[in-house]
Amino acid sequence: MKLYREEDDMQSSMERTETDTCRKVMIFLVIVQILVAVIVTFTFLGIGASRPEPDHWEKCTDNCSIVLAESIPANLTFPPGSPSHVSTFDTWMNLINMATKSIDIASYYWTLNGKDVYVDPTDKQGEEIFKGLMNAGTKRGIAIRIAQNKPSEYLPNNDTQSLQKAGAAQVRSLDFDALIGSGILHTKMWVVDRKHVFIGSPNMDWRALTQVKELGVAFFNCSCVAKDAAKLFEVYWTLGKPGARVPTHWPTNYSTPYNKMAPMQIKANGTDTDVYLSSSPPQFCSDGRTNDIDAILDVMDNAERFIHVAVMEYYPFLAFSDPQKFWSVIDDKLRSAAFNRGIAVRLLASSWNHTNPDMFGFLQSLAVLNNTSKMDIEVKIFKVPSTPAQAQIPYARVNHNKYMVTDKQAYIGTSNWSKDYFTVTGGVGSVINDTSLPLPGNVGENDGKSLRKQLADVFERDWNSQYAFFLAQETK
Repeated sequence: MKLYREEDDMQSSMERTETDTCRKVMIFLVIVQILVAVIVTFTFLGIGASRPEPDHWEKCTDNCSIVLAESIPANLTFPPGSPSHVSTFDTWMNLINMATKSIDIASYYWTLNGKDVYVDPTDKQGEEIFKGLMNAGTKRGIAIRIAQNKPSEYLPNNDTQSLQKAGAAQVRSLDFDALIGSGILHTKMWVVDRKHVFIGSPNMDWRALTQVKELGVAFFNCSCVAKDAAKLFEVYWTLGKPGARVPTHWPTNYSTPYNKMAPMQIKANGTDTDVYLSSSPPQFCSDGRTNDIDAILDVMDNAERFIHVAVMEYYPFLAFSDPQKFWSVIDDKLRSAAFNRGIAVRLLASSWNHTNPDMFGFLQSLAVLNNTSKMDIEVKIFKVPSTPAQAQIPYARVNHNKYMVTDKQAYIGTSNWSKDYFTVTGGVGSVINDTSLPLPGNVGENDGKSLRKQLADVFERDWNSQYAFFLAQETK
């Protein structure tokens, strides 16, 4: 091709016109090539498949029902009249039976059947859940999709293999090593018919129904929450496709208008309620999505009187890496809330056979501050009792809760509290504010209906129970 060169006044106007035309054609061809490359790239990443339905940011008009769900292990009892809630088993069975179109489940691992891990008389509830899902997918025409962490030798996920082989479910596995270098999918979330949602601590494990203390929250007939949760699931579903890569910027169909600055406003349990869903790790957050750690810190910042935390593991460091690294983001926030604002802090951690003993030293550094005149910080350890037979069940008999409640908001999530869970682990959280302002002359009239108050009562029940010990008693 003869190169065009400008030769001052020696060119004719015709040559300039021809050259301008060629230049425009070349620019147009370059733009077309770029667009084709983008389309091919997005197709390779799997982003073009199974996109969420367009969201018109409609006003939420559903009259939702929000309920707490708990698993109380066998042989763990509370005094008569103590707060109690629907079981995780009943909640999951209700979700399965209510489904008319679809069930999407984001999960860590699957051991619903006793034969998967340890046969015990209390494994029946897990087997019932498995049978319910199998029946829904093979006989009732329910479209079931499962996004799970990549199976391993230790956690082969035989249940999902069986569901997939029977044609009951589609299954995709996320390989965090390939996606972001390390980590796991630790989410425990159900989305049913894009109307109902469950988020909480229980894994898809029979022990989570009868041998581990768990807590979650279910949203029924709540399409705004469900559609937003569906976007979280679609992120997992997209990244579970073979060869998928995390995009540098998620397409707009994954974006959300709901976050800590602008929660969705719904009517739930007869009360005006603000809700938003958070996510981790940051690479999985689309535009508008609040990162899970930012949601936790914001709930703490909004507290005016107290912060009560119940979490299985509390490690202010990067716990699952070599070398471990100190990470004081949550720890600093609790200390500053107590010291600077006079917030009463209570932290209820868990102890079991697999607790990292380093946790107790960090908890002790918090508890010792309670001896100062300005700070109100208390730490207790919750231990689930075991009979000799129950002690034989592997990875059971522990308080697996992951929630926080303040005088303003409730947070219920799927992550333990160490840096790993917020930087390289897939997890979600739900932030709920249904503490309505009381009408004049009716102080506290609505507070008894609030989910936040129910969660606060659960914390008080556990904190004051015979299973909770002050840190000094536990570590002697």
